[in-house]
Amino acid sequence: MGESIEDIEIQLLLDAVYRLYHYDFRHYARASIKRRLLQARSQWGYDSISAIQSAVLHDESILPQLLNFLTVQVSEMFRDPSYFRALREKVVPHLRTYPSLKVWVAGCSHGEELYSLAILFAEEGLFERTIFYATDINPAALRAAQAGVFPLDRMRLFTENHRLSGGHTSLSDHYTADYDRAAFSKSLRERTVFSDHSLVTDAAFGEMHLISCRNVLIYFDRELQDRVVGLFGESLVRGGFLGIGSKESLRFSEHADLFVEFVREERIYRRSSQ
Repeated sequence: MGESIEDIEIQLLLDAVYRLYHYDFRHYARASIKRRLLQARSQWGYDSISAIQSAVLHDESILPQLLNFLTVQVSEMFRDPSYFRALREKVVPHLRTYPSLKVWVAGCSHGEELYSLAILFAEEGLFERTIFYATDINPAALRAAQAGVFPLDRMRLFTENHRLSGGHTSLSDHYTADYDRAAFSKSLRERTVFSDHSLVTDAAFGEMHLISCRNVLIYFDRELQDRVVGLFGESLVRGGFLGIGSKESLRFSEHADLFVEFVREERIYRRSSQ
């Protein structure tokens, strides 16, 4: 038995999106893409994936909605607090030795990770010497990250995560509550460059001291994972740090030899000096 009609439809849709709009999802993990497209089909009331393809080819206003289905947007501030505690206790002492720092949040989505790192760096006295680069392929997600506004009912979780990460300010010091929203201080993003960047097709950012790209690789197939790990290797200074998600690993990447494990249990790696 060959491919199902649905699988062929998905491949044709991804090819069409790439050829017309230059967004490349062809090497995203197929099970994840299929699940999201079926969700989009159901929500939009289409009877097939091909109907989505027809819509997106003939109406470019459909594209932003499709991107919202295809890109990862679920996160939280100080997600996996032990990761941020490890950054604070084990990585920051090394970062202190640099007169200036560059930090890349790759696949920043709505900005939860960016604001977490900005607050952590402010607490550790590194904020003023750091430039943050927050990148994503989804323009709507970038706009949301730039706005820095989150539902107020998420603040309890974010506050507890921050406490468990070793935070030594109050998270509420960094945002203003207004009705059902929490708006984070503009000062937290005054040293951030927000940029459209595709891990699939775009080139390396140079001379980073820390790259945080967590729970993104898990959505890529092996070939794309290898490309991205190589990209991160090119983008880091020697001795720079890479943090990935708790369910991700560099072990099977063809570029694994560019890195050494630094905090194994938190998936923090260091760029080798070779």
